[in-house]
Amino acid sequence: MKVLLINTSPHEKGCTFTALSIIAKELEQNNIETEIVHIGNKDIRGCIACDKCKELGRCVFDDVVNQVATKFEMSDGIVIGTPVYYASANGSAITFLDRLFHSVRSSKRMKVGAAISSARRAGTTATLDLLNKYFLLSEMPVASSCYWNMVHGNTPEEVLKDEEGLQIMRVLGRNMAFLIKAIHSQKEKEGLPLQEQKIRTNFIK
Repeated sequence: MKVLLINTSPHEKGCTFTALSIIAKELEQNNIETEIVHIGNKDIRGCIACDKCKELGRCVFDDVVNQVATKFEMSDGIVIGTPVYYASANGSAITFLDRLFHSVRSSKRMKVGAAISSARRAGTTATLDLLNKYFLLSEMPVASSCYWNMVHGNTPEEVLKDEEGLQIMRVLGRNMAFLIKAIHSQKEKEGLPLQEQKIRTNFIK
């Protein structure tokens, strides 16, 4: 079992990485393999709604999104970590996730998702609300902790002084490991829940 942790911060070893590392440590201690992938300094263009991914099985723009897509398909869970810019996730996070979730055609059902935000002060809950929507539209259970999944600090050293934030990350890692193991066990016994064919409607006058 494996969890992919995505660092969307431009700073490879900054505050977001510090929080992700704590989660990864807890997962590893619970026998879940982890990999932290840094995408925050990559040149990632936005989705142009060309739908070529339906034909190609991957995004038409062959960059880090396609590289991570392969890892995502093989994982049992994913953690998205972002710094807070202007009370929201940073641009790299949204651009990356729009294309990743649209272009990956294999099932994401019952992969466990989690989002974490890192801020100097504010904007964390709005950021988490935005990121969790990617999981909710994909039938992915969302891992929770003992409070909102956030840390505070302007430097990694300050994050490490945020005792409540560190606890939130530790609990999140353990809860995520439990969910993954429970789903894996139930899947082996009875398979996944019945999946209905998706119904799409447009609201018009």
